[in-house]
Amino acid sequence: MTNQRSRIVILGGGPAGYEAALVAAELDADVTVIADEGLGGNSVLWDCVPSKALIVAAEAMGWIERSHEMGVHQTGAGSGPTIVDFPTVGQRVLGLGANQSEDIEQKVCGQAGVRLVRGRGRVSGYHEVTADLHEGGSETFEADFVLVATGSTARVLPFFEPDGERVLTGQQVYDLPELPEHLVVVGSGATGAEFAHAFVRFGTKVTLVSSRDLILPTEDPDAAQVIEGVFERRGMTILRNARAASCTNHGDHVEVGLVDGSSITGSHVLFTVGQVPVSSDLGLELAGVEPNEWGGIEVDGVGRTSCRWIYAAGDVVGRIMLASVAAMQGRVAMWHALGQAVTPIRWEAVASTIFTDPEVATVGLSREEAEARGIPVTTARLDFRGNPRAKMAGHTDGFVKVHAMVGSGMVIGGVVVASSASDLVQPLAVAVQNRLTVSQLANTVSVYPSMQGSVTEAARMLMAKVTGRSTGAP
Repeated sequence: MTNQRSRIVILGGGPAGYEAALVAAELDADVTVIADEGLGGNSVLWDCVPSKALIVAAEAMGWIERSHEMGVHQTGAGSGPTIVDFPTVGQRVLGLGANQSEDIEQKVCGQAGVRLVRGRGRVSGYHEVTADLHEGGSETFEADFVLVATGSTARVLPFFEPDGERVLTGQQVYDLPELPEHLVVVGSGATGAEFAHAFVRFGTKVTLVSSRDLILPTEDPDAAQVIEGVFERRGMTILRNARAASCTNHGDHVEVGLVDGSSITGSHVLFTVGQVPVSSDLGLELAGVEPNEWGGIEVDGVGRTSCRWIYAAGDVVGRIMLASVAAMQGRVAMWHALGQAVTPIRWEAVASTIFTDPEVATVGLSREEAEARGIPVTTARLDFRGNPRAKMAGHTDGFVKVHAMVGSGMVIGGVVVASSASDLVQPLAVAVQNRLTVSQLANTVSVYPSMQGSVTEAARMLMAKVTGRSTGAP
């Protein structure tokens, strides 16, 4: 007698969905993914991959602007002004997303043998899912376990209606026929800051509308101050403590009204006011699963909903909306559903990055969060202006900040603001995840000259402080 293969049906093909499919296939399950767009989902096709590719193009402008400082410049016909061919930039950006989606599909379907159904799936009965197919008609699947990984979509407030021409969401930026003359960005979180940074680098006049005293309100305040300073040095206008209340498209320009009665006129407006989970019309009520007031699906530590055979992962859960987190949530859900030993995600060990220039990367607890939990903490900050590698590249804006527990010296968090912060934060992420001490981090030999050297140097600064024996280190 042979054991029947577990039947897994996954709704959504983003990072949570396709990573879950790979894990389930490795565990010899019969896996079907129902997706209404290419594998990789919004993250690969419209969000993470395209937006970061746009930022890379913007950074190329930065290198051109600084090259003369390093004694490198063009002569003759190539010495004219640098221009941005935005349609070409946009085509390249979207092409990279499509190419990455094709690579994922080859890995998931071609190599792992997962079945991909193009359509919109919903729970239609007990252990049953129905897909409304793109080609017409529908198909029903029996499932031992269902994973809901339908992601999120841009939040649209009642007073604005995106048209893809002058009133935009992030997905609509790449199809613009030319650079905006004056882009008003409403929302100063990670997405707003990234797009504002990219367009000001391209030479667009940018006004960033921030509802708080500082942009990046959920980040380290010192980091936000550095980014604000860089933005304003590059010519960006930041409106602090300002909230949009209306948006009027006049055909050749847009007008954004603020709650204080003033207004801003620009050629285009980009709204980056958050993401909302895609949790409606999924038939979850048939299984007794109801989204919360924010649209997120409540799950336990391993991704299981209130229904034992339905799991959820990624943005639809509504917790930390990062592709890396979604992927891990999807893996954990499948490991648990298919009987593997699993450890719930340690949320305080999740690293994240905002891809401005410089980047802002964080991991673990902030000093304030640690103190609120009663954890005695000490901090070391080391600016990059003294780092030789940073001087070579002209990337001296930023710092490394490390938080450690007094007494044990365990690393509990850190912040990196640097051109390569997304890479530099990794040793701190490893330290937080594995509960390493500042001594262990400091005694790791780092390359010289390197930006990485400042991470270990900051750890050395903490070695005496955490034991209460000050050496006078800064």
